[in-house]
Amino acid sequence: MMYLLLVFIVLLMAAAVGWSIGANDAANSVGTAVGSKVLTLRQAIILIVIFGFLGAFLQGSYVTKTIGKGIVPINELDKNLALYLAVVATFSACAWVVLATYWKMPISTSHSIVGAVAGAGLAINAAVNWRVLFDIFICWIFTPIGAAILGYIFYRILKNLFYRIINRKYLRVIIAILIILSGCYVAYSWGANDVANATGVIAGVGILTPHMSVVFGGLAIVLGIMTWGYKVIETIGSEITHLLPIMALSAQLASAINVHIYTVFGIPVSTSHSIVGAIFGVGLVRGARVINLRIVKDMALCWLATPFISGAISFLILKVITIVIKI
Repeated sequence: MMYLLLVFIVLLMAAAVGWSIGANDAANSVGTAVGSKVLTLRQAIILIVIFGFLGAFLQGSYVTKTIGKGIVPINELDKNLALYLAVVATFSACAWVVLATYWKMPISTSHSIVGAVAGAGLAINAAVNWRVLFDIFICWIFTPIGAAILGYIFYRILKNLFYRIINRKYLRVIIAILIILSGCYVAYSWGANDVANATGVIAGVGILTPHMSVVFGGLAIVLGIMTWGYKVIETIGSEITHLLPIMALSAQLASAINVHIYTVFGIPVSTSHSIVGAIFGVGLVRGARVINLRIVKDMALCWLATPFISGAISFLILKVITIVIKI
């Protein structure tokens, strides 16, 4: 009976993480398109739902393996202990992401779940794979930097290219179409990378098969997008820097390519880092004065704090549970 209850709670918390991912990270896909007035908020959310789910369904299993087995070998733990770890890790990650979403800050759900899984593993003296954590941490550092560099390069190239070879009569329409297509690509790469944050622990404890867990997480993400996704879209779309249409296109291309590369290698990175880094990069082309450095600073502080806060919450809760229940 206790086992079934734990399974139910794990699924419930994983669904909550998926919901929080959709609510917080939906902006990373086409928030720039909304900010540049190419799409309405309603149109953006519909596109994110479709292509975010496709990414989760088709390539979500890559990063799921890393979250489920790469950080802590959840599949090798005692069944009950593994379930407690899964419950606590998903709860801790979700709690912090929901709080950040309330503050309208686009933090990283990847950072949150990785920190929570590591913290829970430490609480039960499990074999935390520090090499994998170090590799992930290095990738976290390079994610916004790489996106900023790509964003800067793309904007430099596209700004000159478009105005030289395309008739001004058709320029706005063509750029709008490309912004929408690149936004769909961002949504796809986001779904492929971030669904693991909700489904990794489910696959790790063996409650659902990897394929079933990805579908489960994808549906939870869709629910988050449709109910609360508009909040952070406002921050991404308009509060970092004012985006011209070509800037939005450059930022989305840079972010999508950046995240997709990490996804193929099974590395859980932050789509928030990627899109904000890309926006920062294209903003630098026009000069640092157009960038809202206060917003960027607040985001950076939240990013740095995220794995430690979720990890500390996870560690403390599971430590108390092991003492009280003596598992």
